[in-house]
Amino acid sequence: MAKYIHFRDPHSKDLEALINCLEPTPGTCIFIDMINSTGDKILNPDKSWIRKANNTFNFISVINQFPDFVVKGIGDEMMLFLPDEELKKSTAFRDYLSLHGELYATIDTLVNHPLKNLFYECKVGVHYCTDVYNITFFEGVNDYYGTDIDASARLMQKARGNRIVVSEAFYCKVMDDIKTNGLDKNDTVIANISETYMEDFKGIPTPFKYRIIELQ
Repeated sequence: MAKYIHFRDPHSKDLEALINCLEPTPGTCIFIDMINSTGDKILNPDKSWIRKANNTFNFISVINQFPDFVVKGIGDEMMLFLPDEELKKSTAFRDYLSLHGELYATIDTLVNHPLKNLFYECKVGVHYCTDVYNITFFEGVNDYYGTDIDASARLMQKARGNRIVVSEAFYCKVMDDIKTNGLDKNDTVIANISETYMEDFKGIPTPFKYRIIELQ
């Protein structure tokens, strides 16, 4: 559970000691945002969008496998942070490759589902993080902060329907799993991944590298 940070003294020595003892929590940050849900609320005042949102969130298996690690929800966008230790303990996903494979399969199904009135299509951004801390400023709430969380949110600027955007850091983790398992990249879900793009994201001190997977 997150370290709760709440010190009324702005110069608190106890706060300083806590900060100095914090260790990063490496893991995978996933942002998922429903497409056209805002307009749907306006066009469908019968509130049918609530059913579609319910169906969509229930369909995204990674949320259901790790409900305790869905840590932020803003409108129809959610953030899941999956620490490495939790991924290792998971019986559903063995590694980064299988995690990505499940995301790919879920989004592909939503994109191509014949009953469009049941679900929203989604856009996804995935980043492997090392500069992240399991802290919260609200008692009883699990949360994560750090420059890599900020970068993950910025990465969503490049996401859109029929597309998964992954950071170069996450891509490298997936490639390590491919090599470890003796697989050929061309036989996996990243067979058609793009070359590396580079972007200067606001608030991120160095150029950020990412890749794109377009789903048909």
